[in-house]
Amino acid sequence: MSSSTTLYGGTAGRRVTVRDLIAAKERGERWPMITAYDAMTARVFDQAGIPVLLVGDSAAMVVYGYDSTLPVTVDDLLPLTAAVVRGSTRALVVADLPFGSYQGSPQQALESAARFMKEAGAHAVKLEGGRRVLPQVELLVSAGIPVMAHLGLTPQSVNVLGGYRVQGRGQSGDELMADAKDLERAGAFSVVLECVPAELAERVTASITIPTIGIGAGPATDAQVLVWQDLMGLTQRPARFVKQYADLATEMDRAVRAFAADVASGAFPEAGHSYG
Repeated sequence: MSSSTTLYGGTAGRRVTVRDLIAAKERGERWPMITAYDAMTARVFDQAGIPVLLVGDSAAMVVYGYDSTLPVTVDDLLPLTAAVVRGSTRALVVADLPFGSYQGSPQQALESAARFMKEAGAHAVKLEGGRRVLPQVELLVSAGIPVMAHLGLTPQSVNVLGGYRVQGRGQSGDELMADAKDLERAGAFSVVLECVPAELAERVTASITIPTIGIGAGPATDAQVLVWQDLMGLTQRPARFVKQYADLATEMDRAVRAFAADVASGAFPEAGHSYG
């Protein structure tokens, strides 16, 4: 990817790499990341120029209907990741390592991550946590697996954190800063900052050379990520940090009611939608 090609919306005929993301930070270029869970939406986002697609463990809620991210498994996420890879041609596809698939040991993390790379074709993996997962990050990177880190509100630890609350206030902000620097030294190529004070996210972003990706972390991070169903208006009670850019729920309701009414009345299918 040449220096004249922007990360967002670029048209280079190859996949975005982790080096491209770091180069974008050096240029001061901000970029978007969005979740994807199937080939068709991945194709739309990829063609729109989104440089990074995250197959998030948020699939537990938006695909599988659970109340949290905890129940989803590696076997649940593997086919979704493979579909997103097949549906895209340029975006870097990052697979979330789900709860219970990496916390046990670095070797467990390697085995889980290797499955996403080998069986689904992922280009990187994401895991949650700071210093406690440094051995996992170091082993994955040494094995050739790019790692996206995740600090702040880590949804897999929601029961320990006492709910979905802002993290990193007071002394815990210093701990988060130290975690970010340790993760950079361990080899992580980027770090998601979720639900942390904007001032802290700005300081972390300025203190490390790898990109920060904000979600509820203010405007100063190098990138921003949202769950696509949130930004498209499919979520009934979106979080405060979500900006809705469409109202697909209303549009889908209108369309399906129109279809159902046409079927009930006999208006569909008409001659133009039938074969002679």
